[in-house]
Amino acid sequence: MKKLCLGIESTAHTFSVGILDFNGNTYSLINDIFIPDQGGLHPVLVREQHLNNFMKIINRALLEAKISIKDVDLIAFSQSPGLGPVLRVGALVARMLSQLLNIPIVGVNHCIAHIEIGRLMCKIEDPLTLYVSGGNTVVSAYESSRYQIFGETLDLAIGNMIDSFARDAGLQHPGGPKIEKLAFESKRNYIPLPYVVKGMDLSFSGLYTAAKYLLQSEEYDQKYNLGDIAFSLQETAFGMLAEVTERALAHTEKKEVLLTGGVAANKRLQSMIEYISKEHEARFEVVPLKYAGDNGAMIGWAGILRYQEQGGHKISETMIKPKERMDQITIPWRA
Repeated sequence: MKKLCLGIESTAHTFSVGILDFNGNTYSLINDIFIPDQGGLHPVLVREQHLNNFMKIINRALLEAKISIKDVDLIAFSQSPGLGPVLRVGALVARMLSQLLNIPIVGVNHCIAHIEIGRLMCKIEDPLTLYVSGGNTVVSAYESSRYQIFGETLDLAIGNMIDSFARDAGLQHPGGPKIEKLAFESKRNYIPLPYVVKGMDLSFSGLYTAAKYLLQSEEYDQKYNLGDIAFSLQETAFGMLAEVTERALAHTEKKEVLLTGGVAANKRLQSMIEYISKEHEARFEVVPLKYAGDNGAMIGWAGILRYQEQGGHKISETMIKPKERMDQITIPWRA
């Protein structure tokens, strides 16, 4: 019987359970996603949904994998970074299962998990990674036993910025796919917007404020429409991402580029990052959508990698770390 890991993701809107073996084969992946009626994510409401549904999600994952909970050999959970009240739900469930079943537990850094599931699924060895989601915008690569950060957002994450603008425009959550569709169907009328790259870092708050102002301007629906703003917003934001990614690629001289996170599904962003990859003769890969967004399989796989090198964590070591950065953590399985 192959050894199995149950991975639990609970950093933000998604409570997800993935079951996979120690060779990286996925047996099941079940997600429960909090969708706000209005506004952004309220941690207390997200926590309540996760608490109400976690048992149902675990049971569905076990059923799909055609196993019993007693067949699980390892529990992995997202320990950092994320929304504190929401992270606690996953940690609580993971500790409970570990102690009830008397099996090892491993806490996982969510950002590192995104890279490792990408390496696994795309069969890619040593990439420069652009990780873009609702909560994170990071350019990273493996150097000196860690995933070093070569560029990141100084304020809003790219996904958060796009979703916030979509809400202001009256579009239902999730806003990213709707903005992408509007931009694709637009007449490509570019409106200059703040383009803020500071060294290797990015700032999206000025871009968001300017785009929001355009919605409220007297010229809206006269000189330009929502499609024009969506197009301009994407071109500006993705241009910033491409610039920082290309500079990091030139610096690290990596021969592989990996695009992951929920925003990785955007075809325009894919085309921009693929272009700069080709310019530097680097192989370009996009993590499959099922594994690019937040999911339990990526937590399980990162947990397996760490467990095989270092064993499980003590219960006292499983406290959540909402602000932990990926470059603070050593990566023994790649040494």
